[in-house]
Amino acid sequence: MRMSLLIGAVLAATVSTSVHAQPPTAPKLVVAISVDQFSADLFSEYRSTFGGGMRRLAGGVVFPSGYQSHAATETCPGHSTILTGDHPARTGVIANNWYDLSISRATVQIYCAEDPSASDGAAGNYVVSPVHLKVPTLGDRMKAADPRSRVVSVAGKDRAAVMMGGHDTDQLWYWMDREKAFVTLASRASAPRPAAIGPVNAHAAELLARDVTPVAPEGCRSRSMPIVSAQRTFGVIPPRLVDNLDGFKAGSELDDLTTDLAINLVRDLKLGQGPAPDLLAIGLSATDYVGHRYGTEGVEMCAQMADLDQNIGRILSALDATGAPYVVVLTADHGGHDAPERHDIHAAPDAQRINPALNLNAIGAAVGPAFGLKGQWLYGEGATGDVYLYGVRASIRPQVLAALKAKFLTFPQVQAVFTGAQLRATPAPRGPANEWTLIERFRTSFDPKRSGDLVVALKPNVTPLQPGGGSLATHGSPWNYDRRVPIVFYRPGMTGFEQPLPVETVDIAPSLAALIGLTIPAGDVDGRCLDIDAGAGDSCVRR
Repeated sequence: MRMSLLIGAVLAATVSTSVHAQPPTAPKLVVAISVDQFSADLFSEYRSTFGGGMRRLAGGVVFPSGYQSHAATETCPGHSTILTGDHPARTGVIANNWYDLSISRATVQIYCAEDPSASDGAAGNYVVSPVHLKVPTLGDRMKAADPRSRVVSVAGKDRAAVMMGGHDTDQLWYWMDREKAFVTLASRASAPRPAAIGPVNAHAAELLARDVTPVAPEGCRSRSMPIVSAQRTFGVIPPRLVDNLDGFKAGSELDDLTTDLAINLVRDLKLGQGPAPDLLAIGLSATDYVGHRYGTEGVEMCAQMADLDQNIGRILSALDATGAPYVVVLTADHGGHDAPERHDIHAAPDAQRINPALNLNAIGAAVGPAFGLKGQWLYGEGATGDVYLYGVRASIRPQVLAALKAKFLTFPQVQAVFTGAQLRATPAPRGPANEWTLIERFRTSFDPKRSGDLVVALKPNVTPLQPGGGSLATHGSPWNYDRRVPIVFYRPGMTGFEQPLPVETVDIAPSLAALIGLTIPAGDVDGRCLDIDAGAGDSCVRR
């Protein structure tokens, strides 16, 4: 009898789970969190150590092998996919920077989050704008469906706030180095500021004015091992001054402040408590700054993961306090690759830095004389990614492109070179993102009007940085360590599950839209709705 009762209880629990796998109430607040440079590898490595907000999120629906499926794995393109449902080829945001050789201003380099008609192109002197984003975000669609929906976006980087917030935000705030404060779009500078902004910026000023010696959390101390690159030591948590702005951003302070601001805006604006669903986008940027400055596998990143866990916990507690039904999705704009010096001693001796001879000036000087090309006629962000030709006559352009391609391929570190014509002729890829060919990955980053005349891919484990600069490690490659990111959906009371098969970040927007009953016309986005109901129900079917 006792066994029968036990079996009956298990069956009852199973039935209950299948019927009530999803909370019955549609979310009134959609929260999208992007952790900059939070690779699937980092998520896997630290998942067992999380005890706060990240552990709670992991009780939801976890896709540990999400993909920023395109090749240009940078901050701006990655953020443009998360809440649009589109690849960069469709969003138009093909890189952090590209070149428009027809523009008449001091520089022909275009920043992804600037309004070039209102900027002179000087370093750091630009007007932030979503003008380059060609498609609507989820927030834009929500407001078009019901203007009472509110869209709020906050981030440690302007491009994260803009690309997730979209064209029609009610509040948009991002950290600006020049002001040493969170600021908003220039077009809103005269508008009344929410009460939340003042205290956060005052706290930022206090942090930047005092000296702090960081301490590694107890669980991170075993990861402390000095690594030397160009007479610079990393891999330990050194004493540093917080008034060093780079150190401030690569510590806990920037994410802490961004979290404070998001929480204050949730409270002050009563997000999720209005007549229509609201959206809050949060861009936590410090993981990226840590990854660049110190690499991804040292004690510094361990400390950052502990801080991330705490901040996610604070965000979830603030959402709980609203009493409103909410859904959270957490993902990343791209992954990251550790510094070659540490790879070398951690069983990956093929990792290396780029050959200094592999640069556009040297390649232009080697190829140009045969065609009468002098001065600067090649443009690009280093010798990888998009390369642009300027001032080359149409009659010799094919021959110049062929010669350039041949020259790049003489370098053993170069994996492939594709022309714009090759990419235009490549069909949009289908099937699982982990099985796409290299040219298909670049195809989803290609815009005929913004991409280069050539695109250059380095081989795996080649870091396109020289030692001695501010960054020791980076991202931006078409390889899976930069493409794979976690995608986690969470709703209080939901039954979670894990799906290890690959999905894409472009699937996030249509999945969230379905939860709030927002229809996205078929074919309007590149992504698909993910059914996050653990039972027999289907969260993609509109009720």
